[in-house]
Amino acid sequence: MLYPSIDTLLEKVPSKYMLVTVGAKRARQMKDNEDYQLEEYKAYKVVGKALEEISVGAIQLANENKEN
Repeated sequence: MLYPSIDTLLEKVPSKYMLVTVGAKRARQMKDNEDYQLEEYKAYKVVGKALEEISVGAIQLANENKEN
């Protein structure tokens, strides 16, 4: 079974497409800088670790819709 579940992740991120983008970007940051937000992860790979961070709310999405 997938952990964290897609339903849990979609509560934090508005769409599957954004989830993929945010997860991949965070995984690259983790790989390059070894900057981990959680003390313990269930996943072995950085993409799974990034999704765990999104699931628990350690990663916040910035609102890019700026109104002038």
